[in-house]
Amino acid sequence: MKTKIFCDIAEYNLIKKFNKKKIVKGFTTNPSLMRKAGAKNYEKYSKKILKFCKKKPISIEVFGDDYFSMKEQALKINRWGKNVYVKIPVVNSKGLFMGRIIKDLNKLNIKLNITAVYNANQTRKILDSINKKSKVIISIFAGRAGDVGKDPIPEFEKSISMAKKFKNVDILWASVREPYNYLQACQLGCQIITIPPSIIEKIENFGKSFNRLTIETVKNFLIDSKKSKFKI
Repeated sequence: MKTKIFCDIAEYNLIKKFNKKKIVKGFTTNPSLMRKAGAKNYEKYSKKILKFCKKKPISIEVFGDDYFSMKEQALKINRWGKNVYVKIPVVNSKGLFMGRIIKDLNKLNIKLNITAVYNANQTRKILDSINKKSKVIISIFAGRAGDVGKDPIPEFEKSISMAKKFKNVDILWASVREPYNYLQACQLGCQIITIPPSIIEKIENFGKSFNRLTIETVKNFLIDSKKSKFKI
């Protein structure tokens, strides 16, 4: 399997735990995960994580909504660690493509993770805005697309095909919904997939036979029926 697994989490203790796992090659965070983790001060909380997560790549997102606020935050975040990727949304809250900030930060050789991407047209715009030297991750949200009845696979196929000319670009499968998504990402040729902790633990148990799964399932039904003292 060539697809690298990144852990999608911001909770301090979980990052500390999963940082020790060989299967985990990096981390991704976002403002929503930071809030859920209880972060009050964005910078202090991020630097606390970076004290022990010093080698594996970690994406930390800006939360500005225009060019100037994004640039100011991006330059600060970039200074927090050599393993930091600055996460920039492909558009702002008004739907405006963030090509200018992507281009300018890319020229400064700042490692970027362009997030909230949903289609190959957005991928094309990103590729048109960057050079072929500075590292860039393009995060395509498969699960959220599937949640509203959209098939993300064709968008991945087209995006991966376009990105082949860029050795500095990695396509990332984001918003995982089940362990099988990891195999799908591998089959497509995604360089990275970002996965929540609970699903990473399920992937670590890959390899069970159908027969074993059947027996385990039936046993669980039986155990629950006995615990409930069901009678017919």
